[in-house]
Amino acid sequence: MTSSRRWTIVGLLCLGFMVAYFDRVNLSVAVTDATFQSHFQLTKEQKGHLLSAFFYSYTLLQIPAGWFVDKYGVKLPYAGGFLIWSLMSAATAWVGNFQQLFGLRLLLGVGESVITPAGMRWIRFNVAEHQRGLVVGIYMAAAKIGPAIGTPIAGWLLVGYGWTNMFVIIGLGSLLWLIPWLLLVKDNDRELEVAVQKASGATNLSFWDTLMSPVMLGTIIGTFCYQYFVYYCLTWLPSYFAEQRGLNVSKSSVFTGASFLGMAIVAILAGWWADRLIAKGADPVTTRKRFIIAGFLIASTEILGAYSTSLEVALFWSIFSLSGLGLTTANYWALTQTLLSSAAVGRVVGVQNAAANLPGIVAPTLTGYLLTQTGSYTAPMYSILFFLALGIGAYTFLVKREYAPKAA
Repeated sequence: MTSSRRWTIVGLLCLGFMVAYFDRVNLSVAVTDATFQSHFQLTKEQKGHLLSAFFYSYTLLQIPAGWFVDKYGVKLPYAGGFLIWSLMSAATAWVGNFQQLFGLRLLLGVGESVITPAGMRWIRFNVAEHQRGLVVGIYMAAAKIGPAIGTPIAGWLLVGYGWTNMFVIIGLGSLLWLIPWLLLVKDNDRELEVAVQKASGATNLSFWDTLMSPVMLGTIIGTFCYQYFVYYCLTWLPSYFAEQRGLNVSKSSVFTGASFLGMAIVAILAGWWADRLIAKGADPVTTRKRFIIAGFLIASTEILGAYSTSLEVALFWSIFSLSGLGLTTANYWALTQTLLSSAAVGRVVGVQNAAANLPGIVAPTLTGYLLTQTGSYTAPMYSILFFLALGIGAYTFLVKREYAPKAA
């Protein structure tokens, strides 16, 4: 494969990841619209359930999706999943009640479940080791650029054309991505996998030993805590800006997008910076853990915005805290690859990504409950602070080189 073709496909993977987030955040923007709320007669708790519905199916299917792409390859399963989720997003324009809307979000999760297992598998067998860290960092940053771009786009479409047209345009327009994907990507990753296995002399570890190690436990906890804050912002931040700070839909979407864009930029820079330090002789585990913990600490400043009466100050802390969490993004994925056996990489990615998306259920649901009970966003922000502190503890005390599983 030529270098230009390889980077073109990497670009397609990143664009596909971004499009997937367009179809996730469109509902987060829609629920801020009075017409949409009136059409479905939504309470705050129902909003929380709707915003979490996608993650029930998406999280549940992470490990099965990893097995599916291992068995059938990346090209066609990814294309099939893309087709399903795009059509489910567009179909939102024609549903008439809460139950139908909830069902479509579940099906959206089914389609999108292939994204990370397929993307990481393609990168594993098509990108050289010395480039893989950069590519993974860019790929994961695309997951932040997606909401950064998708949120204001959805807000602009909603204001200009109404919520029904917003879902149709985003859902059906996304299908154009399938054309270059089907033309450029070869269905040969299973053959590449066989070649890599023959060339490798590494000793296999049992997946059970890997799963039961303190490093895996700490990674699961830390990943959950990192993503709790991300999914709070992904699902409730537009509503926070609109309800607590009085911004209209367009402005709340823009500031939500700015928060995720800042996170994406920091994620790429932090991954590059950590790689350079390691290349100069710094210990990989220590270096990446420092970046991870620093990201959690900066993210904790979100709580400062809850106590400010100034709109500008609250907006600053929202953007600053989520951007700061970008220090963690590339490094916590890279640290997992350093400490856990590459022999179980597919299943480890499935477990870690399941942990990464379980907060998609917990964060919007818990936030909706706390809002109903307290009438304020202060309590939801304290829940963010709790999980960030828990994540720091997990990476400090459990994710250590000496706790990594060893071959018998």
